[in-house]
Amino acid sequence: MQRLSAPAVPAVSVLLPYRDAGATLAEALDSMLAQRDVALELIAIDDGSRDGSADIVHALAARDPRIVALRTEGVGIAGALNLALPIARAELLARMDADDIALPMRLAAQLDALSARPEISALGTRVEAFADAPGTVEQGMQRYVAWQNALLEPRAHREQLFVESPLCHPSVTLRRSALAAVGGYRAGPFPEDYDLWLRLDAAGFALAKLPDTLLRWRQSERAATRTDPRYARERFIPLKAPHLAARLCARPRPLDVWGAGQTGRRLARALEASGLHADRFIDIDPRKIGRIARGVPIDPLAALSPPGERWIVVALGARGARDQARAYLTDRHYEEGTDYLCAS
Repeated sequence: MQRLSAPAVPAVSVLLPYRDAGATLAEALDSMLAQRDVALELIAIDDGSRDGSADIVHALAARDPRIVALRTEGVGIAGALNLALPIARAELLARMDADDIALPMRLAAQLDALSARPEISALGTRVEAFADAPGTVEQGMQRYVAWQNALLEPRAHREQLFVESPLCHPSVTLRRSALAAVGGYRAGPFPEDYDLWLRLDAAGFALAKLPDTLLRWRQSERAATRTDPRYARERFIPLKAPHLAARLCARPRPLDVWGAGQTGRRLARALEASGLHADRFIDIDPRKIGRIARGVPIDPLAALSPPGERWIVVALGARGARDQARAYLTDRHYEEGTDYLCAS
């Protein structure tokens, strides 16, 4: 590798935490160091590795002064990222993971867009999910990536925020000022990235995504999304419920939860913990209609009030059910974000 000079003032600081990532780390680092038309620094945080990952970083750093090597004894991804923040010199912070691959124009495209659109605080890109063995990306992940990639503008991210995490964390570049305003990363029994997007949205910061696919997102059996209990589905509802309750309470109206199944009842219970109680459930299953769930009736779809009278939270777990509910409501002039929100 040709020896380069460290930028006097980098345009972007790349934050790349890693732990025992020797099989993929060099490829991830190389993809960031090969970014075109961007003055960057790359802060690689060894979060308690026991393999040869740190040797890879130090070998590259000896030839490329843009690399800053840090080490922790294993504080987790949120702690590792917070450790890097005082070291990072740029106002723009780009995330990268140790097993992904950034395309060469990723950072330049994000920096250009953030310069042109100051209202955006966190900007991701579309991503391509891939696995080392061809054809092994699970269908559920493929559907999730397709859903995520369909969200581009801030309005779409805000409307869909309570469905799932709308941004792929290692694809994101964000403004340091926005991150500081919400207190940095939080560690807890929840996914640190989704927690951050929820807090940024609640503080009025906009999320968006470039239409270009600029990150290859590796899927493997060792990925944290599969192995770390913080990323389990049951951790998402209690994380997002307080933010959903605050959004609904900002325009106080009676609340219907569409979906009296397991997903809807779990969400209703989590909303109750935040002080917001549904007046009723709405369901299409004739076996449920007329029953009582969590102390309120289950009414048929025909009982929906006209737009503007009540909030509707769509909480349906069956595949395709959310899109069917959205189509039904849109056809009847309910406006997403104003009359209803999806949260499943």
